[in-house]
Amino acid sequence: MAYSCSLLPQRTLEVSAKPIERQIIQPVLPREIDLKEPYWYVVSEENIDEFLADIEKREGQVVFLAMSVPDYELMAYNMQELKRYIRELKEVVVYYRKVTTDGSGEQERG
Repeated sequence: MAYSCSLLPQRTLEVSAKPIERQIIQPVLPREIDLKEPYWYVVSEENIDEFLADIEKREGQVVFLAMSVPDYELMAYNMQELKRYIRELKEVVVYYRKVTTDGSGEQERG
């Protein structure tokens, strides 16, 4: 035996699609990098005695950190790669910041 609900009135279901406004909170960008510039000494056989005396007088002791020219070039390459990566990442952040803001006067840093 089958039962039905024919005694209840049928209802019409209305479906509509419209965009929903989302409020995307923009994170505060980090402060700019504050790099300090180290001083590089070029020491050769001709100036090593003068260099050692000068450093010992100013610093009190002599400690060497040495690097070959090819390793210095590698370090310079790595710094350029870091700069490129940060620049490209910043472009991505700025793009998403622009497409997710409604232009209501939010200030952009950068």
